Amino acid sequence: MSYKIKHTAKNEVNEPMAMYITQVSSTPFYNLLGGAKAATTSSDFDIIKLARQGFPKKALLALAKKISLNIQELASILHISERTLQRYEDDAIIKTEYAEKAVELVRLYTRGEEVFGSIDKFKLWMKTPGLIFNGEAPVTFLDTSAGFDMVFKELGRIEHGVFA
Repeated sequence: MSYKIKHTAKNEVNEPMAMYITQVSSTPFYNLLGGAKAATTSSDFDIIKLARQGFPKKALLALAKKISLNIQELASILHISERTLQRYEDDAIIKTEYAEKAVELVRLYTRGEEVFGSIDKFKLWMKTPGLIFNGEAPVTFLDTSAGFDMVFKELGRIEHGVFA
C-alpha cells in the first residue's frame, strides 16, 4: 500500500485510515505479558521500544499460557525451534525478532478481546476452524505477517457486523 504525501503550508499527510489499529492501553499489555516491567505501554512508540528491547522468557511463557497456546504453537508462531526456546533461561531476554512476534500476539489478542468482549470467547474463536480461513483455525495463520493481517481484518469485519 502506498502513502501519498500532500505538501501544503502545514505539511499535511494523507494516509489510508485502514492501516491504523486502535492504540493498545497499557493494562492488557502488562497483563498478557505476565506483568513484565517493560510491558507498561502508553503509545505505539512504547510498543516499538518493547519489541526492540525484548523481554524475559518467563514473560513469553506467561503470554502463551494466558492465550492458551502450547509451547509447540508458540515456537511455530515465533519461528524458533521448540528446543531452542526451552534452552533459554527464564530470565534471559528474548531476541528482538521473537519479541516482535510476541508483541503482535499481544496486540491481536487485546484487539480480539475488545471485539468479542471476552478473552475466553476470542481464544475459542482463534482455535475454531472457519470457512473464511479455508476450514482452518485462525491461530494456524499466525506464523506469517499476512496471517496476522487476515485475522485482524476478520476482526474488523466481525466488529462491524460483516460476517463471511
